[in-house]
Amino acid sequence: MVEVKAVTAPSNLTPIVFLWFLRHRPGVTLSIAYLVLVGIAAIFGAHLFAESASAVNFASRNLPPLSVEAGWNFVLGSDSLGRPTLDRLLAAAQPTVGITLLAVTIGAVVGISLGLVAGMREGPVTAIIMRFTDALMSFPTLLLAILLLYVVKSSIGTVIVVLAVSRVALFIRVTRAETMEIRSRVYVTASRAIGAPVSWITRVHLLPTLLPTLVTLLAVEVAFTMLAESSLSFIGVGVQSPGVSWGLMVAQGRDYLATQWWLAFWPGLAIVLTAMSLIVLADWLKTALDPRQKWRLQPVESAT
Repeated sequence: MVEVKAVTAPSNLTPIVFLWFLRHRPGVTLSIAYLVLVGIAAIFGAHLFAESASAVNFASRNLPPLSVEAGWNFVLGSDSLGRPTLDRLLAAAQPTVGITLLAVTIGAVVGISLGLVAGMREGPVTAIIMRFTDALMSFPTLLLAILLLYVVKSSIGTVIVVLAVSRVALFIRVTRAETMEIRSRVYVTASRAIGAPVSWITRVHLLPTLLPTLVTLLAVEVAFTMLAESSLSFIGVGVQSPGVSWGLMVAQGRDYLATQWWLAFWPGLAIVLTAMSLIVLADWLKTALDPRQKWRLQPVESAT
């Protein structure tokens, strides 16, 4: 006879809880651990490694990976100016992550706000918002960003604004669609019938129900925006030298792929791993925050 029982983690022992989570959700655990490392590099990397990342040292030029005899900061190799790839990778984390997070935050705040207005109200304001959304979504995101950056002067601030504008339409669409579905539910209709203000309905009913979808969308959009920022820097309209970002490092290393493959490989790997970690985390958050899907997170053990 097979007996199935739920196994719960101890509630008062953090190390055991972590080991339990690592056992049952190794992909999510590794993703979170990697994102924590990226966050630490984004906070401290530019302050600790900015000088060494830009210092020219012809005695250590073109070193391949694992060239630790020149110092541990050359473990990932160096470029034609003798700058250690590891130090440049850590210093580039702040611009890459900072631009991405600011762009997504601005786009999310504007898009979610307009989406709530368009979903809760009918009339000319909603029509204007949706026509604006249709206009934005009629252009490919990356093409729109390139066109705007060629029209205005390219700078970090401009890149942030352009990426934020390119993400607004998706937040409006998703928020409006979810809001209209929730608005039709019985408890929201009852709240409106008794005269509850729209602000109260939004705070009490809409936002908690929207949270799983919005959190998942935010995580995915961070990954997509990071790829977009890297693509802009790669084609020369994003972060400019002497600044540094992962996308710019890939662009600078593309001419040396046959002889110095590590110049483009390591920043490219950092971009891919960050995007994959965010997508894995987004998938887990979608399930964890949705009351209808939480049962999927409960591990089971069978015994005979």
